[in-house]
Amino acid sequence: MLDVVGSERLTVIANTGDDVEIYGAHVSPDPDLVSFWLADQIDARGWGLEGDSFRVMDALRGLGEEIWFNLGDRDLAMGIQRAAALAAGTRLTEAHAALTRHLGLRAKVLPMSDQPVRTRVLAEGRWWTLQEFLIQARGQGRIQDVRFVGADAAQPTPEVLDAIEQADIIVIGPSNPVISIGPMLAVPGMGTALRAARAPVVAVSPLVGGQVLKGPTAGFLNWAGYAVSASGVAALYGELIDAIVSDEQVPETRSLQTSVLMDSADTRRRLAAETLDFALAITAATADGSFK
Repeated sequence: MLDVVGSERLTVIANTGDDVEIYGAHVSPDPDLVSFWLADQIDARGWGLEGDSFRVMDALRGLGEEIWFNLGDRDLAMGIQRAAALAAGTRLTEAHAALTRHLGLRAKVLPMSDQPVRTRVLAEGRWWTLQEFLIQARGQGRIQDVRFVGADAAQPTPEVLDAIEQADIIVIGPSNPVISIGPMLAVPGMGTALRAARAPVVAVSPLVGGQVLKGPTAGFLNWAGYAVSASGVAALYGELIDAIVSDEQVPETRSLQTSVLMDSADTRRRLAAETLDFALAITAATADGSFK
């Protein structure tokens, strides 16, 4: 997306429901990973910094600490600095912006809210934090409930609302609709802002050939009562979206049918370009009255 849009024009609104306070650090997995990707510093695992060391985690293990959340040293340092900034009264938005500047990013990565929202998952009779469920439970077990603790008291930041209002195109990425996008939509005012946006809202399906390639998306869609399909994803988003990009046919929804497999830089760039062209066509059609 960065290659297609340009760094000065790209803004990403990121989920903070995954945030966790651990090892004296405040870790924001979604904003951080988006930032690592955009800075071209993501490692081969897809969730840490390239070339990072793990001496602190190794030392903690040597001291008898049970390490279930594995953080690289540079990643940990960023989280410690963010925790210190928050303790001093800095907004989460400002604290994360300082870290993106350190990474050399010119694109904006905005936490969805400065107020804490935490995703909790009830599976097999136990409530888990999201990171515990994904890492310790490996995302396994029948999902019985999902809650976004703190969402009712949260609000989108001024930066988020301005980004939505000023956007030319809004793309909901191919993330888990329930636990990655859901916490953002649970924040009061977020859905209203999206519905009022002048830009088309286009979702990209997280399913490839009707299958989930990574993570427990199927389990969460089943819990939410939606089919594990692009049609199910479109139904979940409902009136919030104007269209969907998928490799499946999606009846009764404006859609672009194309490959959504992103297994290389070239395929990611192609899908981004096709999605943006599709959204621009919706804008043009809306302007001349042919899309309603």
